[in-house]
Amino acid sequence: MQQNIRIKNKRTSWEYFLIERIVAGIVLTGTEIKSIRMGKASLADSYCYFENGELFVRGMHISEYSYGTYNNHLAKRDRKLLLNVRELKKLNIKVKEKSMTLIPVVLFINDRGLAKLEIAVAKGKHFYDKRNTLKDKDHRREIDRHLKK
Repeated sequence: MQQNIRIKNKRTSWEYFLIERIVAGIVLTGTEIKSIRMGKASLADSYCYFENGELFVRGMHISEYSYGTYNNHLAKRDRKLLLNVRELKKLNIKVKEKSMTLIPVVLFINDRGLAKLEIAVAKGKHFYDKRNTLKDKDHRREIDRHLKK
């Protein structure tokens, strides 16, 4: 009975241009993975940062496990992401460019039952870019409406 857990950060496509996506493993405790399997996580207002050559995610909220005891985790602790050295160096170079950042896009559980986090190298949108995105979305919706008729 494998559930398909996909927790999305819905604001990413509105706030940022997503340039490149990469899937990373994430270091979790036992109660954290149980909460994720129950769908009790949020990626809103989370971001990735480098510290001592390692990549961490900050601001990702994983609710406390309801059946956890004193072993329960902190809901908003920083969590280490697992990538190989070559990928870390490549991402670090891209982040050092002007106005580039790393943001989590999707938290999911793969076929083997491991939690994975899809992160993206992103560039922030200006106000006029957001208006253009909204116009394109409305335009596509109108075209779809006319095609269905």
